[in-house]
Amino acid sequence: MPCHHCTGLIGPSVLDCDKANLAQECQRTLDAGADYIHLDVMDGNFVPAISFGPSVITNLRSHFPTTLFDCHMMVAKPETQINDIAKANATDANGRSITQFTFHIETTESRGLTQSVIDQIKAAGMRVGLALNPATPIETVLKYSDQVDMVLVMTVVPGLGGQSFMESMMPKVTTVRNKHMDKDIEVDGGLKPATIDIATKAGANMIVSGSGIFKAEDMALNISTMRRSIEKYGNGKKDDELSMVRNTNNL
Repeated sequence: MPCHHCTGLIGPSVLDCDKANLAQECQRTLDAGADYIHLDVMDGNFVPAISFGPSVITNLRSHFPTTLFDCHMMVAKPETQINDIAKANATDANGRSITQFTFHIETTESRGLTQSVIDQIKAAGMRVGLALNPATPIETVLKYSDQVDMVLVMTVVPGLGGQSFMESMMPKVTTVRNKHMDKDIEVDGGLKPATIDIATKAGANMIVSGSGIFKAEDMALNISTMRRSIEKYGNGKKDDELSMVRNTNNL
């Protein structure tokens, strides 16, 4: 796998945190070195579970005005929530959106709406993420991949707990990386230090981790370990060029 030029980004999935203290839990991960927050919106339709909606994300934005939010919309009709998520939009110092609206192609392609949803997200000023489930062929996404900011390859079946990382999804990651050396590619499901090298060798640079961060004995250590894997296997850095190993004692 040739090296790519994408920055390694580690995003905790808040599904695994103490959601009664959501803002504090997000801050805890950022203090430990996380780069962005992965926010799973579940509607009880596309997936069985129900999590939270756009109003929670808008509330969080007031606490984190400069943090990238990756809003993973596991909802049957993502087009109905674009405007509400856009209320949490913000921009970085370069004027680029730091709110990413990531929707599942399974919810739009059969209805002929994928292109329309991409266009609507862009019109709302947000980044576009396009996700696919394990059973969906990567070719379904590739015809739109030029237009989106990020492709999310699910490494578990969304909405079902207690699953293990699916290494069989890595060819999808490599296929996207071979086509787009400068595009963010995210993986979500079962990512932790024990599985990170498999994903980064395939070409992933955005890593969603739930229990691998929130259930870690040392959150900072796990985050820095995963970051170093992206730098080594994705960016081709030598061991002495990698970010330092962090732990709770050297924050």
